[in-house]
Amino acid sequence: MINVKEATDRAKEHLVSFFPEAEQVQLEEVELSEDKTHWLITLSYEGITSSVASSMLVGKSLLYKIFKLDAENGEVISMKIRDIK
Repeated sequence: MINVKEATDRAKEHLVSFFPEAEQVQLEEVELSEDKTHWLITLSYEGITSSVASSMLVGKSLLYKIFKLDAENGEVISMKIRDIK
C-alpha cells in the first residue's frame, strides 16, 4: 500500500502532465476510503480561466481537482473537477 505522501506526489505529477501551465499546486484534502482501497486527493492550483459573463475578462483563478488513486499501487483512476462553494 502506498502512503499519503506517495499518493499526493502521484496526483501532483498527473495534474502537471495534463496542465503544465498549473502554478502553485497545493494540497487541499486527503482521504483514505473507508475500505482502504482508494486515496482521494484534492489539489488546488492557479490556472487561466475565462468568464462566462464576458469573453473579454480573462484572468487567473484558483482551480480544484480531485484525484482517485488505487491505494495499493498508486495508479490514478480518475481526475475530476472539484467545485468549492
